[in-house]
Amino acid sequence: MDADVIVVGAGPGGSATAYHLAKHGVNVLLLEKTEFPREKVCGDGLTPRAVKQLIDMGVDVGPEQGWLHNKGLRVIGGGIRLELDWPELASFPNYGLTRTRMDFDDLLARQAVAAGAKLLVNNNVIAPVLDAADRVVGVTAKTPEGEVTYRAPLVIAADGVSGRFPLALGVAKREDRPMGVAVRRYYRSPAKHDDDYLESWLELRSREGGDKLLPGYGWIFGMGDGRVNVGLGVLNSSVAYGKTNYRQLLIDWMGSTPEDWGMRDEANADGPIMGAALPMGFNRTPHYTRGVLLVGDSGGMVNPFNGEGIAYAMESGALAAEIVTQALARPEGPDRERALQAYPQELKIRYGGYYRLGGMFVKLIGNPQVMKLATKHGMPHPTLMRFVLKLLANLTDPRGGDAMDRIINGLSRVAPAV
Repeated sequence: MDADVIVVGAGPGGSATAYHLAKHGVNVLLLEKTEFPREKVCGDGLTPRAVKQLIDMGVDVGPEQGWLHNKGLRVIGGGIRLELDWPELASFPNYGLTRTRMDFDDLLARQAVAAGAKLLVNNNVIAPVLDAADRVVGVTAKTPEGEVTYRAPLVIAADGVSGRFPLALGVAKREDRPMGVAVRRYYRSPAKHDDDYLESWLELRSREGGDKLLPGYGWIFGMGDGRVNVGLGVLNSSVAYGKTNYRQLLIDWMGSTPEDWGMRDEANADGPIMGAALPMGFNRTPHYTRGVLLVGDSGGMVNPFNGEGIAYAMESGALAAEIVTQALARPEGPDRERALQAYPQELKIRYGGYYRLGGMFVKLIGNPQVMKLATKHGMPHPTLMRFVLKLLANLTDPRGGDAMDRIINGLSRVAPAV
């Protein structure tokens, strides 16, 4: 055997998994198809849920280390601009962060290596290795030197949106779950680059056509380095999904922003417009099968309420590491399988009801009239919007907490798990 566990993909989910496995004394091999640093399409905004995971991995998130801290979310819609601070909770810190994925993923991978994981880059995993019982016992990877086979009793699929590894096992995405698509671009913007709030736009308008309303929702996140990350997303509950030129949509929206922000001028663009899918609400299951556990985007774990994926990738990675460590302490066979089956069960307990609510939310806001009414009547009420922030960002204390926490936690418990 080459390792106790092979982790496919060194994004946030894979590196978090490898880090926690290594911390538990497990011999872990982390395979990444590219080299670091490398580009990744993302909003680059981290909520307090993700910050907690970084702290759990021992990452120094101080401003002097290149992190831009933010106080909360600025919501813009219905002619109203509302600043909502992150809630004060026992379970999560009260600040968020931004950092480009160009070095964020590299930093996490290095943290996994420092904990004892073995990282191999330029190893593009192309197929599982199966035993006579059709169980995965390793992987085949394409490297610059040719194809290589690595063997381990357990494999973690953390290969992102494409999910090529689970697809090779017949684990396809589910069409009955929410899906989104997002595009983003960097712009040089001295006026906005050091904003201490993440900015969310519930309504997008175009300067062309008489200030017409555009489909989707948008964001502008300051990066603290002279640039902003600007993007928009469209959900599959919208009639515009799959029928829109998303790149042109972004340019149209930028045309309506204030001139001093610098986003109307193509000369201020830093790089191309890039897009990616957002696999939401457990849109690929089962999360454990035949010696393979799915982590993060590979298992469709993006939050349907807000499109956040990094926190859930890292959380599921930490959970997978905990369960795999316990499973490896048992003999191969029924006893080990029993331990591994706890992974999908625990995921369902943690997120199943909440994601069910998120699926209903996606269907509702896909209707422009519903979204318009919600914006018009919700935005003028700060207390209601603080509740909405907690719900959308999944930021509550599981025990105790305030009345808002108890309502959200109660709704998540009574909703049938997806």
